Amino acid sequence: MLVRNPWPSALSRLALLLAAAAVVGLVSGHMALCLLIALAFYTGVQARNLVRMERWLRHARRLRPPQSQGLWGTIFDNLYRLQRRHRQRRQRLAELLRRFKESANAMPDATVVLRGHGEMLWWNTMATRYLGLRWPQDQGQRIANLFRHPQFNDFLAQGDWRDSVKVPSPVLEKTVLEVRIVPYGIDQQLLLARDVTRLHRLETMRRDFVANITHELRTPLTVIRGLAETLADDEQGPELERPLALIQQQTQRMGRLIDDLLLLSRLETGEQAMASNPVDVRALVEAVVDEGRAVSDGRHRLSCEVDESVPLQGDEGALRSAFSNLVVNAVKYTPTGGSIDVRWFRAEGVACLSVTDTGEGIPAHHIPRLTERFYRVDSGRTASRGGTGLGLAIVKHVMTRHGGELQIFSVLGEGSRFECRFPLERAAAPRVPVARGRS
Repeated sequence: MLVRNPWPSALSRLALLLAAAAVVGLVSGHMALCLLIALAFYTGVQARNLVRMERWLRHARRLRPPQSQGLWGTIFDNLYRLQRRHRQRRQRLAELLRRFKESANAMPDATVVLRGHGEMLWWNTMATRYLGLRWPQDQGQRIANLFRHPQFNDFLAQGDWRDSVKVPSPVLEKTVLEVRIVPYGIDQQLLLARDVTRLHRLETMRRDFVANITHELRTPLTVIRGLAETLADDEQGPELERPLALIQQQTQRMGRLIDDLLLLSRLETGEQAMASNPVDVRALVEAVVDEGRAVSDGRHRLSCEVDESVPLQGDEGALRSAFSNLVVNAVKYTPTGGSIDVRWFRAEGVACLSVTDTGEGIPAHHIPRLTERFYRVDSGRTASRGGTGLGLAIVKHVMTRHGGELQIFSVLGEGSRFECRFPLERAAAPRVPVARGRS
C-alpha cells in the first residue's frame, strides 16, 4: 500500500499558523509575542500527540491507535500497520512452532534441539523417555553433562557427524540407541536418538552364529582334508586322482573361507584387540608386494614406492591382512600383462596406502556395496578366481579399527584404485629399519 508523504501538508499548516500570527502581530504591534505564542501552541500540540503515542505503546492493549490528523495521524496509522503485521507474523511463528512441537512429539525417535556447544533448547517426549531429560529443569544445560557415555562424548566432540554412534540408554536398561546429529539453522543441531535394540540384538546373534559355526566347521573340515591327503598318498588309481584333487582343492577353499570368517568375526566383535605399535611400513609393504608377485607368477608388473618419512602406528598383523587382500585382489582381477602400483605416501592431511591396477574396472553402481561380506560384482567370475567375498569387508573393518577409511575409485575398462587412508594421529616416530629377510 502506497502511503502519501505527510510532510508537505504538515509544513503548509505550520506556515499558515506562522502567517496568521504575523498578521495579528502587525495589527497589534506585538510581532514577536504573537510568533512566540504560535510556536508555543504548535509545540504543545506536538507534545500532546507524543504523550498519547507513548501511552498507547506502553499501556494500551487495544490494536486501534489514538485518533489524530495530519503528520501524527500518518505516524499512528503506520505504527498500527507495523504492529498488526508484527502480531500476525508472531502468530504465524507461534503456529509453526506449535506444529513443529506436535510433529516432534509424534516421532518415535528422541529429538533434541541443540545450539552452540551442545546447550539444549527443547526436546520431545521420547527424549524424556530415552535420555531422561526433564523439562524445564534441564533446559540450557549441555547434553554432554547429562549424557556421559564416553562414545557419545567423543562423537559429540569430533564435530564430524556424517555417521552415527550406538550407545546404551542412560535410563532404560538393555536399550540401545543409535544417535545421529544433523546441523541446521545458524549454529544449531538436531540430535536424533532411535531405539535399535532389536536390530542390535539380531546383529549380535548373527555375529555369534558366524563365529560359532565357523569354529564347528573346522574339525570336520580338518578330518576331510586329512583323509583326502591320505588317500592321495596311497595312490588309489587314475580314476580317483581327479576326484581327490577336487576334494583337496575345495577343502583348501573352504579353509580360507573359514579363516576369513573367523578374522572378520573377531574384528566385528572386538575380540581381536588392536595393538598400537610403530610399524615398519617399508618391510610391511614390500612383503605384501612380494606376496602379490608370487600369486601373479610373472604375469603382471608390480611396483612398490614407500615414503619412509610417513610413519604408521597400529596392529601390524591386521594391517598386513588388509594390505595383502588389496594387492592379491588387484592381481586376480588384472589381465595378464597389466600392472599394479603400490604406494605409501602423505596426501591431504592423511597417511595413505594406494593400490592401483590396470584391470577391468568396476561399474559405479557396485562400488558402494563392495565392502559388504560375500558381495560379488560377478559371482561366477569371482568364484573361478578363488575369492571368498570377504576380503574387502576385512579391509574395511581393519581400517575402521585404526580410525581410517577405505576409499575406492574405478573407471570401467581402465582400472581401479583402492586407498587406505589413516589419520595423521596414527603417525609414530620413524622406526630404525632392522636388517631382516622379507617374509
